[in-house]
Amino acid sequence: MTREVDVAILGAGSAGLYALSQVRRATDNWVLIDGGELGTTCARVGCMPSKAIIQIAHDYHRRHHFRREGIVGAEGLDVDLARVMERTQDLRDIFVDKVLSTSIDNMDEAHFLPAHGRFVAPDTLQVGEARIRARAIIIATGSHPRIPEAWKPFRDRILTSDDFFEQETLPERMAVIGLGVIGLELGQALARLGVETVGIDIAQRIGGLTDPAVADRAVELLGKEFPMWLGAPAEITELPDGRLRVEAGEHETVVDRLLVTMGRVPNTAGLGLEHLGVPLDEFGVPHHDPHTLQVGDLPVFIAGDVTGSRPLLHEAGDEGRIAGYNAVHLDAIRRFARKVPLSITFSDPNLVRVGASLDELSGAAVVVGEANFGMLGRAILLGENRGLLRVYADAEDGRLLGAEMCVPGGEHIGHLLAWAIEQERTVSDLLALPWYHPTLEEGLQAALYDLKRKLELEKRTPWPPELRPLAD
Repeated sequence: MTREVDVAILGAGSAGLYALSQVRRATDNWVLIDGGELGTTCARVGCMPSKAIIQIAHDYHRRHHFRREGIVGAEGLDVDLARVMERTQDLRDIFVDKVLSTSIDNMDEAHFLPAHGRFVAPDTLQVGEARIRARAIIIATGSHPRIPEAWKPFRDRILTSDDFFEQETLPERMAVIGLGVIGLELGQALARLGVETVGIDIAQRIGGLTDPAVADRAVELLGKEFPMWLGAPAEITELPDGRLRVEAGEHETVVDRLLVTMGRVPNTAGLGLEHLGVPLDEFGVPHHDPHTLQVGDLPVFIAGDVTGSRPLLHEAGDEGRIAGYNAVHLDAIRRFARKVPLSITFSDPNLVRVGASLDELSGAAVVVGEANFGMLGRAILLGENRGLLRVYADAEDGRLLGAEMCVPGGEHIGHLLAWAIEQERTVSDLLALPWYHPTLEEGLQAALYDLKRKLELEKRTPWPPELRPLAD
């Protein structure tokens, strides 16, 4: 028999659960389908466990400041890698349990199916022995780490973000291949915990940075903590003792394990998406509208990492909400605005991209303001006075357009700029706001003052742009 439902959701990760939050507002006749590990990528293998080990590594790294601060005895500190991983896993389990206790654990067998589903028609899924016909279907199946096919023979010595946090301890020597967000965060943490680490990337820039000045500063600063071999592909061969020789350009090393962080691939295999009758991209992702998330003109929607476009938790949340809303409003599908792009790498210092990049602004009338954090008071007190912030503004009206940075506290500064860009604020608008001293946010204030000078704001208004006159 075929079961009839209003909405079927494939995938119980972040996007699927956010979609369900909208679906439940309109109907009780829904089903959530997932035959994989539960608890969301963020809680299990992404945002949260990575921040746990980053924090432990940061705390241990602070010992290098102790002697000059008059704190003695730091030479006796050591790190127990097994206990580090145990603590990381304990924290990971807390976050996973939190997700499950507020979602799957509260669902009955009619609403949650622990199985894999695949399309047999645009409105019908095969789930085990059962068939489910739905008025609307949401694809939210997530993604998985990419491993080059040529490296599959070494799979037992390759770690990805999906299995890194299951390790009981860490090896003496590792190569991190792929220096995007995950590779940089875990690579720096490994190096700070005493693992002999080398980072490798075929690109010349790291962390997804596009601003040349910020990208160069990031390589300079992070390269002081572990060597980075950039601009050449990694070649892997096996030694008789089971270790792996890693070569990249003129560089060569021998390691115990590899951490491969070369991006993630949408989970589309086995979903039967060919039955949708719409074009699929090279990863099998169906063409869809980014503002409605509708696939073609079908009652099918796609959200989260499986889209391959914005693999971030807050974007998965928005996409889930959009897909969920439209799935229960098929007669009045709405287009929704997407938020200002914001990406943060939780390395030390933080690498942040917000709004439009310089490449995207090419040809436009743009002014760039910058601030070095070398003499920033709060950063000096923290012992983290390093880094570069660059902010882009419209040369005509002073509207903030984007920024890139490699600075301490970048996660907070990036949020301030994202909010300002979302609200189309100008340089004058931000300079007229309160700026407390001493804070890391004063680094942003310095970049805005640089923009003020270049925009000649003093000539544009009869009063200082930092002030807002009251109405007469």
